Amino acid sequence: MPHVLIIDDSSTTRLYYREILEEAGFVVDEAINGIEGLEKAMNRSFDIFLVDLNMPKMDGYTFLGQIRRTVELEAVPAIMISTQAREADQVKAYAAGANLYMIKPVHAADLTTRSRLITGQGASPRMAS
Repeated sequence: MPHVLIIDDSSTTRLYYREILEEAGFVVDEAINGIEGLEKAMNRSFDIFLVDLNMPKMDGYTFLGQIRRTVELEAVPAIMISTQAREADQVKAYAAGANLYMIKPVHAADLTTRSRLITGQGASPRMAS
C-alpha cells in the first residue's frame, strides 16, 4: 500500500484528501505545515507528498526545495495543490520540485487517478471498468 503525506494547514482539506486516498488504498499521514511535513518526511518513508502552497511557518515552495536537496527524499514524487491558478505559480512550483500541480478545488477522481499514477499504481480497478 502506498504511503502518502498530506501537508496542508486546513484540517478540513486534510480530512477530505484522507478520505479519498484511504478509500483508494493509500496509507495516509498528515502534517499542518512544511516544517512538520519535513520532520515527518525525515523520519518515515513516503511514496508521495501532497503539498499545499500557502501555509504558515514553511510554505509549499520551501518544503519542496528542502526535500529536493535531501538525498533520501529527492526522488519522492510531490503534487502541489493550490488555489493559485496563475501560470507563474505553476512554473514556480515545478521549479521548486513539484511533479504535478493541481488547482483547488480538487475533485476526488482526479486526486485518486493522479496519486495512483504518480506512485506507479496505475488506474484503480473501479476506474478501469
